[in-house]
Amino acid sequence: MNIRSLTRGDGAVIGAAVLLLIASFLTFYGVEGCTVGECGVSAWKTEFFPLLPSVHLLGLIAAGLTVASRFQPEGRKVFGIGLNQWGAVLAFAAAWDALWALFNGSNGLELGVGAYLSFLAAAALAAVSVLSLTGLAAFKAPLLPAPRPQPQPQPGMYGQQPYPGMGGPQPQPQQPGGYGYPAPGGQDLSYGGQPQPHPYGAPAPQPQPQPMQAGPAAPEFAAFWFAVPVARPLFAEDGSPSPIAELAPGTWYLAVDQRGPALIAQTQDGRRGVLQDTSGIQRG
Repeated sequence: MNIRSLTRGDGAVIGAAVLLLIASFLTFYGVEGCTVGECGVSAWKTEFFPLLPSVHLLGLIAAGLTVASRFQPEGRKVFGIGLNQWGAVLAFAAAWDALWALFNGSNGLELGVGAYLSFLAAAALAAVSVLSLTGLAAFKAPLLPAPRPQPQPQPGMYGQQPYPGMGGPQPQPQQPGGYGYPAPGGQDLSYGGQPQPHPYGAPAPQPQPQPMQAGPAAPEFAAFWFAVPVARPLFAEDGSPSPIAELAPGTWYLAVDQRGPALIAQTQDGRRGVLQDTSGIQRG
């Protein structure tokens, strides 16, 4: 279960469900003119059955199905209907029952704050559930921002050993031919370090070739989180034509490497593959 799979629509569904649960404990019906004693009852009273299961519990089940659909594989259905579609149907039924409960009062009873709050929460739950099915961009956006990949430690940073030859005093090379001694190859260094002419007929020492400087290393790929604007297939790294997964919009995926214009992406369940179409992706 990855909480980063949730969208803003799922967050609104969870908020409406929490509000509906709170409303079930508030006064749903009150006694008119009552000033002392128990003047109101909540939806948990058995005298008003089936108010609780038809409004509040049904709404909570609808919210649970909507959120649970985010953690299930794509295409999983129950009796040919997706879990989020079941959630929208049950949420609409809960809102319909809450509406009729407002007109179900008998003589001597008045509606309490719990009745109005239950209807508002159930109506909001139904509206958000239906709008989430339409693919509205405001509800498809991820609920949580994408995490930033951990930066790789660079050589020579504080607390690390620098490269050899960097930092700290280095030993000075000794001059060839110390004071009073001839230099290698028959060279005599006079005062000031100037070489003296070689003896007649002696070959001059050849200069040593300098080692070739290595070119700058290619920058390493920095992993980042991204989201796709529309559903796109993820192919296997061995080049097989059949996709191994489908990247869905509203979910963050981790790009772990780059292969030309394509990305090596990792899904929420740990599968890795090649995303060939990287146009329009949203970086986290």
